[in-house]
Parts: sequence; C-alpha cells; structure tokens
Amino acid sequence: MSQVPVTVLTGYLGAGKTTLLNRILTERHGKRYAVIINEFGAEGIDGDLVVNADEEIFETNNGCLCCTVRGDLIRILGSLMKRKDRFDAILVETTGLAAPAPVAQTFFVDAEVRARTRLDSITTVVDAKYIQQRLDDTSEAAEQIAFADMILLNKTDLVSAEELAAVERRIRGINPYAILHRTSRCDVPLDRVLGQGAFDLERILAQEPEFLAVDDHDHHHDHHGDHDHGHPAPLRHYHDEQIGSLSLRSERPLDRERLQRWLQELLATSGKDILRSKGIVSFRGDDRRFVFHAVHMTMDGDFMAPWPDGAPRVTRLVFIGRDLDEAAIRRGFEACVAA
Repeated sequence: MSQVPVTVLTGYLGAGKTTLLNRILTERHGKRYAVIINEFGAEGIDGDLVVNADEEIFETNNGCLCCTVRGDLIRILGSLMKRKDRFDAILVETTGLAAPAPVAQTFFVDAEVRARTRLDSITTVVDAKYIQQRLDDTSEAAEQIAFADMILLNKTDLVSAEELAAVERRIRGINPYAILHRTSRCDVPLDRVLGQGAFDLERILAQEPEFLAVDDHDHHHDHHGDHDHGHPAPLRHYHDEQIGSLSLRSERPLDRERLQRWLQELLATSGKDILRSKGIVSFRGDDRRFVFHAVHMTMDGDFMAPWPDGAPRVTRLVFIGRDLDEAAIRRGFEACVAA
C-alpha cells in the first residue's frame, strides 16, 4: 500500500498559513488534499466552501477534504484512511503558538499511521515584515524556523530588498538547511510545497549531494577551525540567540554500535534542547548508506541504497538546537569513528 505524504504546516500567528490553506481548498489544482486544521470559524475558511459535512470531515467543492483537530490526530488520520476515496496528500496545520514537534512525532510513533503515511516535510510560513520582532520577543518563532524542512518567506512585497536580505540572514543563522521560497500571499505553486519529500534526506541527497555540506564561501558563517582530511570536525556553528546549528563530518567510517548508542544517549539526555537532527552515515564493513532523522528524542533511521561507486563515503550529521554543547557533541562523535 502506498504511503500518503503528509506536510506539517506551521508558522507564527499572522504569517499567512490561512492564505495557503484557502488556496488549497479553492484552487482548481486537480488534486485531492486532506487538510487537518485546528479550528473553524476564526480561521477564515469560508463556509460556502464546505459541501457536505459529516461529523468532522468536510468536503470542499474542489474535492478536497477538511478536518478539524478538535479530535485526537491519530483518530482523525485513522478515519481519513478508512475512506474509500483516495487523496494525494495530507496537510496538518499546527497552531501559530506551538512548535510542530508533537504533530511531527505522531508520524514516527504510531505503527498504523507510519504504515499508511510518511512525513513529507515540516513547512514553516514566515512573515518577512514582522519576523525580526517575533524572534526578539518569542522563542516559538525561532523554534518553528529551526524545525523546518521548507520555509515560505511570505509577505516579501512588504519589505525592502535590504530588509529581506537581513531577514534571510537571520533565518539562515537558525536553520541553514531548509529549502526556502520567497512568496507574497503564499503564491508559490502548490506542487513545489506539497509532495516534495523535503523530510526525506535520501531523496534530497540524491538531488543535491552537497545538501549537508555548508558552502565555505557563504558570508554569514562563522568558522570554527578547519578540518583535516579523515578527521571528524564540525564544519559550522551558527547562532541566533540560543538556537544554533552544528554540522559534523567524517571521511573515516563509523562504528555502528557506538554511533547508535551515542545518538540514543545524546537524544535521551539533551533531546529536549535538540530540536532537529539528521544525518547520512558510512559504517565500517557496510556498503549501504544509513540515513536518520530525529525530532527531539524521537529518532527514525534506516539503511538506504549503497554508496555510489567511486563516490567518497563521507558521514555528515546535523544538529539544530538550543545551547548545543559543541565540544561534548564533537567528542561523542569522534569516539564513534571506527578504529
């Protein structure tokens, strides 16, 4: 049974999430989307879009479905999956004041949900005009950016080119790895936001092998020591207030048991502060690439296709979190390199 891709949509109050949802529920895009939102009424989704309302799942006149998350998310997903009519993707909107982690973790922890769906991306809508203020006065805005696989930098028509560049620098300081679309009124084609596989590290690395290798020439990166070939070293460490990101690499293979034990221990003790982690790993004695993702303490990993013939087998790990203990993480990582 094919898995339905799920996009978790987040963004601070007023960023433009409802604009995006209204587009999905009104445009003639020829796709069937199921949209799970927090509540009706105040969300501005027009009543005349709703064609037939059974209990919690409403069908719109372009064939999309609309559900409310007053009920438990797993239960709603279960009732969606029982429907005879198939849909192309599911979009789950989180409240504007919340970090998206608990919603994202649902797609790891429930066996039935995992079998029927796959997390396609955590997508964050950012208000280009007001995000700098939000980052100064709230922690949630920075967390939403830190969790993102994809960012819609919205309302770009309301700021100057200089302001936009400053906002992008600040976003990249928190999360250098998310795919970023500049938009006004969330006017990006829906097929560039939904079903992109942005959470799927294997797919991204197949398209962009250097995805986790941050560009040395980028002007806003701090350099924390060069790395000599064959030795693991963090490439970059960014900072925006307390949230920063740390990138590690090794050209020597890692010991599988040691790495798994270290990651489990690290996430168990520091997972509340490590918002997102991901990596692609070369293990000693194994030709396959190991790819993992974690949201806080919830980790998911699997072996993927073998390393391409002749390609360097470079392990890369990325951590995005609050007050990361760079030296301790580096030591733990170095201890996993196979003897």
